[in-house]
Amino acid sequence: MRFVYNQYKTYIHFAIRRFAADALEPAGMRTSLSNTLALDLPSSPLNPAAAGPGPLVLSPRLHNKDLAPTKVEGRRWGRYSIFALWTNDVHNIANYSFAIGLYALGLGGWQILLSLGIGAALVYFFMNLSGYMGQKTGVPFPVISRISFGIHGAQIPALIRAVIAIAWFGIQTYLASVVFRVLLTAIHPGFADYDHDSILGLSTLGWACFVAIWLVQLVILAYGMEMVRRYEGFAGPVILLTVAALAGWMYFQANGQIAWSIREPLSGGEMWRNIFAGGALWLAIYGTLILNFCDFARSSPCRKTIQVGNFWGLPVNILVFAAITVLLCGGQFQLNGRVIESPTEIIAAIPNTFFLVLGCLAFLIVTVAVNIMANFVAPAFVLSNLAPKYLNFRRAGLISAFVAVLILPWNLYNSPLVIVYFLSGLGALLGPLYGVIMVDYWLIRRSQVDVPQLYSEDPQGIYYYSRGVNMRAVAAFIPAAVIAILLALLPGFASVSPFSWLFGAGIAGLLYLLIAKRQPHYADVSGESIAVDNVSH
Repeated sequence: MRFVYNQYKTYIHFAIRRFAADALEPAGMRTSLSNTLALDLPSSPLNPAAAGPGPLVLSPRLHNKDLAPTKVEGRRWGRYSIFALWTNDVHNIANYSFAIGLYALGLGGWQILLSLGIGAALVYFFMNLSGYMGQKTGVPFPVISRISFGIHGAQIPALIRAVIAIAWFGIQTYLASVVFRVLLTAIHPGFADYDHDSILGLSTLGWACFVAIWLVQLVILAYGMEMVRRYEGFAGPVILLTVAALAGWMYFQANGQIAWSIREPLSGGEMWRNIFAGGALWLAIYGTLILNFCDFARSSPCRKTIQVGNFWGLPVNILVFAAITVLLCGGQFQLNGRVIESPTEIIAAIPNTFFLVLGCLAFLIVTVAVNIMANFVAPAFVLSNLAPKYLNFRRAGLISAFVAVLILPWNLYNSPLVIVYFLSGLGALLGPLYGVIMVDYWLIRRSQVDVPQLYSEDPQGIYYYSRGVNMRAVAAFIPAAVIAILLALLPGFASVSPFSWLFGAGIAGLLYLLIAKRQPHYADVSGESIAVDNVSH
């Protein structure tokens, strides 16, 4: 886990606008839908023909415009949007630091490509499973969780995901502000005069940079998911061109001579363990987005769009990323025998100030994109899910952003114990959550879901379970979560800790498969009758 922590140590972010609050849309409404009951676990698609007579009251404690399903018509997250989303995430500073760590461990060029290729294949497979759920139902992650955990039990996975996201949103916004501060003082040295005092642990210049970057992320989110889509689409090519130019420049600087490893490459059992551990850790890094990718996929028009967008955005993009990593590391090592920790070191060495500033701006742009997609969208939906009657997506996002400031994230970041034990411990819970949700949806319910029932508090409803909580899902989650945390944090399990996400997901999924209550038939009812336009998000 300390290895992963060291990678996040170099994660930087940038942004500069401000948040506009939106009016809340009340959620009391009625619709028609099938009276068919069935189940105890997940279901899936959208088949309007499956709806039958009988009114269903949508509970204001479970429904609002932002949590409602999206209409199939008008969905705008196409192949390029998904590709750009992953381009930003793949080519961020933290991921490059992680991959450079594999080079520093002694893996050679082809071994790094194989390790990240294994991770890419795993991420692609699990991300598709999550994306298909969102595309079919049209609902965000907190609502998806109601299928397996119950209409109220869904708060368990949703809150775990949100706590991790809010903490990292604050930390990464702070790290971006540090880079922004350095950039400003480089352009105008006079700003350094405001960098010597301390207000709650941050200088005046530090606060100004932090708030500026914090505000720009709020402004982007204030315009909803459509603005997020546009910003991700803009930032994707920017970072791709930047890292490609950096790799080309480094190759030119090294006169085409690349050191494929820092020493004699690893071999035998140690080599294969590091290769598979690297792939498993890559999967764990994406454990958050694998869980809530449905927040984005719900706005995709079809399953094929997700397949193609994910294919180019994940495995293809990750292999390009791996090749660029090898060029950057190998070129720098060939030049002076030193292993870099981050691409920002190469940018800092650019002799031309103009190109140095452009490089820094490119990475700041992409880190804003990554922070929004990975750490801002999720808690906005989760907090809205806590009180749909009072909190819409924008208000919930504003609250989560303020919480991220109140925790004084620079203090969290400077405490390794908080990062390693608190955030890494919470991160270990993501695998078990994924295991329960996926087994319930794909193996128990076989993707048959009664979408309107996800918004009903009727005690006879499909997803009411026991007082709104599916205790069987909780029973499968708890022991798997304990095991995953022990594997991730205890030094005695260091050799298997990279695989804690896989162990947690596998154990939870298997336990749930054994104890889940089954029904002979699961209703499959579309959410189109209560769906909202995508532009509403």
